Amino acid sequence: MSPKFMDGKAFAKQLRSEIKKQVKDFSKPVGLGTILVGDDPGSIAYVEGKHRDCAEVGIKSIRINLPVTASTDEVIAAVGKLNTDPLCTGFIVQLPLPNSIDVQKVLASINPKKDADGLTPSNLGNLVLGFNTITPCTPLAIVALLEEYKVSLAGQKVLIIGRGRTVGRPLSILLSQKPYNATVILAHSATTNLAQQLQDADIVISAIGIAHFIKPEMIKKHAIVVDVGISRLNNQLVGDVDPRVIDVASLFAPMPGGIGPMTRVMLLRNLIKLAQNEK
Repeated sequence: MSPKFMDGKAFAKQLRSEIKKQVKDFSKPVGLGTILVGDDPGSIAYVEGKHRDCAEVGIKSIRINLPVTASTDEVIAAVGKLNTDPLCTGFIVQLPLPNSIDVQKVLASINPKKDADGLTPSNLGNLVLGFNTITPCTPLAIVALLEEYKVSLAGQKVLIIGRGRTVGRPLSILLSQKPYNATVILAHSATTNLAQQLQDADIVISAIGIAHFIKPEMIKKHAIVVDVGISRLNNQLVGDVDPRVIDVASLFAPMPGGIGPMTRVMLLRNLIKLAQNEK
């Protein structure tokens, strides 16, 4: 892989090796639960990857799969089972959920002490306040990969495209805080000067799910680009960023191979943190 590419897959493998050693130190098994609703191929692949990671590091897998026709109450009932399951250290509800389900109610029903994704109102509130609790996995993954490649965030102009609950919003809060101290702009569908924002940004992080939306000519030379988006193009899963961006960027975290593997390993890190809190 080119030195310009940030290899999340290789770094995640290294981190899983460290986590495997930590898991062995616990006096009781560590268990990860997942609730998957429906049959979205991307969500299925992502959940399968999480459970492969668990098998590799010695974490017990607990799976609950529900049909796409499941109601909000049925999903909340599944959450209740994992909230009270002594073998479940922490769990996630795989997002996005079908449009018929009230996501807010589901997330609010998760016990914050078992919230491996950091998406409950309690844990997101703690993030806003700067408390060291459970932080959403993808923002953690982005920070960890940038740090691995010695990227200094302090004072840098960081443009985040996309204000979703799992990436854009929590990431903008995290990067603006100490010790990162970045100057953050959170762009979204109502942003009117996106072209200029892209040209001004030292670091561009895209999480909008529009295939190859960002072209090489849209970013300034030597910018750092992180692709978090995922969508389908010609029956293939692709990111928000045209791969040719590597010709302009100083560093590029591609999709696949960049943030995806890192997000999964940050989930395991969060789980270890929850297990430590149980002691």
